[in-house]
Amino acid sequence: MEYIDLIVLIVAIVFVVIYSKRLQTYFFGFGMIDIAFRILNIIKGFLPKGTRKLVSTYIPDSAIGVINKYTSGSIEVVLTLIYAAVMAIFLFYIVKIFIKRKKI
Repeated sequence: MEYIDLIVLIVAIVFVVIYSKRLQTYFFGFGMIDIAFRILNIIKGFLPKGTRKLVSTYIPDSAIGVINKYTSGSIEVVLTLIYAAVMAIFLFYIVKIFIKRKKI
């Protein structure tokens, strides 16, 4: 049960890869996964004790938290930079959609 957060992250990423048809969808999927993990991390403080323990055990705090937990050294730096690039592209697509749909 030690690697359950890594398994949850990998299953979520595999689901996004299988579901995605365009490159843009990969970035949206990864961004949504990370945001969902962060939201669950925030609300777990308001959950009952048993549910809080369940969420803490099975749901990682964030994708970057999993990267930092299971890697070190140069691999950690490379994966962190890849994570930052993916999140920057995700932000680019979000802003692009926001600007395109905003009618002033």
